[in-house]
Amino acid sequence: MPRPKLTFLNDLVQAITGSDRRGREAHPADETAMRKALARPAPERLAAACDVLMDRIGDAARVAVAEQALAAYDELDADQRRNFFMLLRDRFGADPDAIRKNFAAYDADPSARTLVPLFEATEPRRQTLLRRLNTAPGATLRLVHMRADLLAAMRKDPELAPLDADFAHLFGSWFNRGFLRIDRIDWSTPAAVLEKIMAYESVHPMKGWQDLRRRLDPVDRRFYAFFHPATGDEPLIFIEVALMNEIPSEIAPILTAPAKGEAEEADTAVFYSINNTLAGLKGVSFGNFLIKQVVSELVAELPTLKTFVTLSPAPGFAAWLDGNEDPRSVELAAELASGTWRDDPQEAARLKPIVEALAATYFTTARTRTGTPRDPVARFHLGNGAAAWRINWPADLSEAALERAHGLMINYLYEPAAIEAQHEAFVRDGTIATGAPLAAILSR
Repeated sequence: MPRPKLTFLNDLVQAITGSDRRGREAHPADETAMRKALARPAPERLAAACDVLMDRIGDAARVAVAEQALAAYDELDADQRRNFFMLLRDRFGADPDAIRKNFAAYDADPSARTLVPLFEATEPRRQTLLRRLNTAPGATLRLVHMRADLLAAMRKDPELAPLDADFAHLFGSWFNRGFLRIDRIDWSTPAAVLEKIMAYESVHPMKGWQDLRRRLDPVDRRFYAFFHPATGDEPLIFIEVALMNEIPSEIAPILTAPAKGEAEEADTAVFYSINNTLAGLKGVSFGNFLIKQVVSELVAELPTLKTFVTLSPAPGFAAWLDGNEDPRSVELAAELASGTWRDDPQEAARLKPIVEALAATYFTTARTRTGTPRDPVARFHLGNGAAAWRINWPADLSEAALERAHGLMINYLYEPAAIEAQHEAFVRDGTIATGAPLAAILSR
């Protein structure tokens, strides 16, 4: 996307500031300039807007230009968006000459006085640009969606990664957990929010309003969502909770249980569905705060609760099994894929200890290239201080669970007194806390 040799957005700025100064409607000539500006192709308008935003303009003009820039971005197709991301990466990086100059000053006098200019010089200019884009009304959520587009583009062009690092850095500050608000979701929650929750539920999709209402039942269910002031009624993450008197081993009884007529004194809170709703916030962690906050809310309302546990999917298990060259894995993958065990209890009983043994290996030893657990759900819960408690198979016979995990699920146990220590051990040393049931499998 070449640098635009245009003045149309400067004309727009002049029209805005001129109207402000005169205290009256814009002059017809200004309106003509604005119409011509807005008639230009979206990539040109967007590129020019970025140049103008990085120039010296007033606050009112900056907001107007940022809004025009985001409007132009919304008109781009996938290829044009990729070109725009390349423009941000290449044209709005840090200035090497400024970095060398300020580093030389710091090297000669390593003090706080020389460190600040060096720090400012090393920050890519695109971070300033993104901050200025964020001045437009509703811009924060639009930039989150922009990052989702960037993540999709990176699958074809990994060289865009430096730009993603800038988004992640800014979002880490903008979506600091201190800004989040927790709300309990119930049947009185506005319909617009309930509709979004139904649309965003991806772990155990809902079949309609009655399905949602069952999950909100005040007798044995709780539902919490986190919101951010900059994104309005858009839930960022939500947790569905079942109140029980045991640690569950299957998901179907939770999803299909009829509504209870009266409350029981439950002692176990089961987090059976946790959904991150916005792809553009990938890598922005709310987990530890979220789990601890929900536990606090539950204990305050229901002091009889003693056990806090998940019933979680294992979305990477099937792929790991297929890619494992160990003869046991190859044989088990073929037997599970055949599906005969689903209608043959004896076959399922024969396979169960083999599944458990390989699943225990998967959860405790399978790693990514960076050394983190391969399973994304495991990364989330172990990183938030939980212990891998018990392997459950078969636990979820839905089509998606059979395809991704051959029906495997796992309980992660959150012990409030142990969360911090287990979190620190995981972050510092990669230590995976295991509960007694899983440890017993590993010792076979």
